[in-house]
Amino acid sequence: MDIEIKFEKMRLKISLLFIAVLFSTIIANAQNGDNKNLCVGAYYTEEEGAANLLISRESYQTKEEWLQRTEIIKQGILEGAGLVPFPEKTPLNARYTEERKYDGYSVKNVAIESLPGVFVTGSLYMPEKKSKKMAGILSTHGHWAKPDDYGRYRADAQNRCASFARMGAVVFSYDMVGYGEMQDVGWEHIHPLAFKQQLWNSVRALDFLLSLENIDPERIAITGASGGGTQAFMLTAIDDRIKVSVPVVMVSSHFFGGCVCESGMPVHKSDHHQTNNVEIAAIAAPRPLLLVSVGGDWTKHTPEVEFPHIQYIYNLMVAKNNVEYVHLPDDKHGYELSKRKAVYPFLAKHLKLNLKAIQDKNGEITEKGIVIEPYEKMKVFSESNPIPDYAILKNDDVKW
Repeated sequence: MDIEIKFEKMRLKISLLFIAVLFSTIIANAQNGDNKNLCVGAYYTEEEGAANLLISRESYQTKEEWLQRTEIIKQGILEGAGLVPFPEKTPLNARYTEERKYDGYSVKNVAIESLPGVFVTGSLYMPEKKSKKMAGILSTHGHWAKPDDYGRYRADAQNRCASFARMGAVVFSYDMVGYGEMQDVGWEHIHPLAFKQQLWNSVRALDFLLSLENIDPERIAITGASGGGTQAFMLTAIDDRIKVSVPVVMVSSHFFGGCVCESGMPVHKSDHHQTNNVEIAAIAAPRPLLLVSVGGDWTKHTPEVEFPHIQYIYNLMVAKNNVEYVHLPDDKHGYELSKRKAVYPFLAKHLKLNLKAIQDKNGEITEKGIVIEPYEKMKVFSESNPIPDYAILKNDDVKW
């Protein structure tokens, strides 16, 4: 009898929460104007986000029900991004600069064509000691305001990429749409189709990484913070070739990302479904997933809200040991060393990398000796190596 009363109270609580969330959704739709399916920024309050997860959990009580849910969410992402039908994959035509050799790793600048004439620029980090089968890592970046200190050029991005390479992985760190060299030639980041172009560029970045010699397709990871975290879990959701996912300071039940490259297209909601970034990140299951959260942003409730829900899904997928979280209550938004210290062991474990390569004699993580290169040295194109005449220089000129 006590169990029945407890169950009925829980059902009543969920029903009341559902009414509250439904009401707030109606208000949010009105605020979004013409596009009622956009879920932008802090779409819910923190309480509503948590309530939504409780409501969602009722709809998938078995592995089969969750797998059915994942197909709806994935289709929602692709349709909302305008990637149905999936575009044709044209030749990547990779272009490289000369290799720079450093302590334990090397770097080349590289550009690939995600579509004919659309050049995605980045840096390719290689281990000093190469093997017949090497893990691969995609490094995505978030939004930063300073032109001389943002994206893949930031010290935190260079430090983690070089460290991954020292550990034995091949790493491709690439520019977001309208950042770096893409911005230099005329691309804009704040564009209505930024999400579509960015997700497609990530798919092609993965194609490029897998095309390299001696890459082990069973040891492929992606990691990034903030907007880079959004890229990480979005690509992981739609592409099973990503085997390990590490989104940093981004997975939230109430915050959907404040940039058009994260929430500027109706990828979270359609006329027949509604989801959130927690469910999208959980599509990684049963593949290894690490959440890194902090007390100073929208991930502050990860230990008691987002992680338990994702853990529930991993339990359904019989993979409870493949999901972890590290919460840093005194940290703020970013991918500083404290976060990297959490990520390095996780990727070492699941990608079979050599963690000792970045540890000192006391077993402490060290990034000593990594060279932080200036922007100009990391560019692919220059006066001596100009961008091709057929390059597309504006977002609106892309032909899909």
